[in-house]
Amino acid sequence: MDLLSIILCGIGLAMDASAVSIAKGMSLSKEHINEYAIKLGLVFGFFQGAMPLAGYFIGSHFAKYITSIDHWIAFILLSIIGINMIRESKEKDEDASVVHSISWKVILVLAIATSIDALAVGVTLAFLRVNVWLATGLFALITFVLSFICVKLGKKLGSLFQAYAERLGGIILIVLGIKILIEHLFF
Repeated sequence: MDLLSIILCGIGLAMDASAVSIAKGMSLSKEHINEYAIKLGLVFGFFQGAMPLAGYFIGSHFAKYITSIDHWIAFILLSIIGINMIRESKEKDEDASVVHSISWKVILVLAIATSIDALAVGVTLAFLRVNVWLATGLFALITFVLSFICVKLGKKLGSLFQAYAERLGGIILIVLGIKILIEHLFF
């Protein structure tokens, strides 16, 4: 696997985390955007690097059990968080639709939900001629950069949609969960 293929794979792996970053960025307050852009970028990047590394070392035996249900796990976790965001947005006044923090629990659940597929990628890396440390390091770096940018992009989009930002973010998470489920069940 050459460097370009590793980078393209890293970009592909980072897409789910990027979509979640946009969704969360839409509802964050302006004064907390830099803090959470860094937090989400670091945690998402860590998991996008760690999961393929774990898959590489655990091997295909364990991964076959995970890959048979990973799409369901991602779908359920993203849907629950998305539904929660929509429910919370309906409970708030329009002028209080900005979120001032995201709990570590939510950040970790989102990071796991968006990186489960990376475990299977790690297993495939074991069968390819690839430097696993370089590959997983690039996966982590690419995810960090894209997530950081997407949180900020999400804030810009959230400013345009104001009262509907958190609701739209929740819908994005649910749609992302459905997309993951459909891809794994039918393609």
